[in-house]
Amino acid sequence: MKVIFAGTPEFARVALERLCAARFEVPLVLTQPDRPAGRGMKEQASPVKQWALAHGLAASQVLQPRSLRLDGRFADEAQAARAAMEAVQADVMVVAAYGLILPAWALQMPRLGCLNIHASLLPRWRGAAPIHRAIEAGDAQTGVTIMQMDEGLDTGGMLLAERLPIAAQDTTATLHDKLAALGGRLIVEALEIAACGGLRATPQPEEGVSYARKVEKAESAIDWALPARQIDCRIRAFNPFPCASARLGAETLKLWRSALSPLPVPAGSRPGQVLAVDGQGIHIACGADAETGAGASAVCVSELQRAGGKRLPASDFVRGLPALQAGALLD
Repeated sequence: MKVIFAGTPEFARVALERLCAARFEVPLVLTQPDRPAGRGMKEQASPVKQWALAHGLAASQVLQPRSLRLDGRFADEAQAARAAMEAVQADVMVVAAYGLILPAWALQMPRLGCLNIHASLLPRWRGAAPIHRAIEAGDAQTGVTIMQMDEGLDTGGMLLAERLPIAAQDTTATLHDKLAALGGRLIVEALEIAACGGLRATPQPEEGVSYARKVEKAESAIDWALPARQIDCRIRAFNPFPCASARLGAETLKLWRSALSPLPVPAGSRPGQVLAVDGQGIHIACGADAETGAGASAVCVSELQRAGGKRLPASDFVRGLPALQAGALLD
């Protein structure tokens, strides 16, 4: 089976690697243009492009159009991509976190259409950030859906799906890696079934639809008036981006890891007040939980970072910031 692959980040790179390992022919790869990244803001190729070039694809087989719209600002790039895709005469196109909207001509070109590797159990968490939003919402499970793409936003028929529990310690970083591995395995299974003519799409249910909007930097600031369970979910969901933050005086602190604290919250404690610093981490008072009727609760932050500094365990972090002690108040 001849496969065109379209993807950009690490999640997609894992799928491309699995397809090639399974000996599917991948004569053409589409990925996002090189972009500035890192502290030096030097131009960097996407993980998909880096892997493709390092494993036998020629530069001419890796396309980086800025758009696939034939009538838009970058119509010349779209036309070149279309010509290359037509020349390949692929059986199917596999899409994983590509970052560009596929127009009708691209969806209809391959014999078997376009299959998307989506990191949620559709129809829950359609959209840009399904891993972040699943953790933020406190979901007990997520998964991967292999979907037959149509012109809607993750609305196509479901071909394969597999569930994955979300552990209490999972961050977006750790859950991403689990889902990337699962997605790579499922897309290989889907194409093997498709090669035998046995792949059938099931329409998505009309109930249970939710949208995973893109995560913005402005969401990083923690509101300590929220219940501890919501704050813990946000800290884990925003690791590694945009990373949850709080302020101690004029200093901004990044909060990388957390868990629910076993400590009771004394009467009169304010949300954001440090209750204790011990071997587990920094215990911080949070708000009451109106949804469950529970009173004030606490979260324990176990890994932090100062501006320009390194990520440190809480026990090491507090040595360099003596002001962060019981009674201190985080904004």
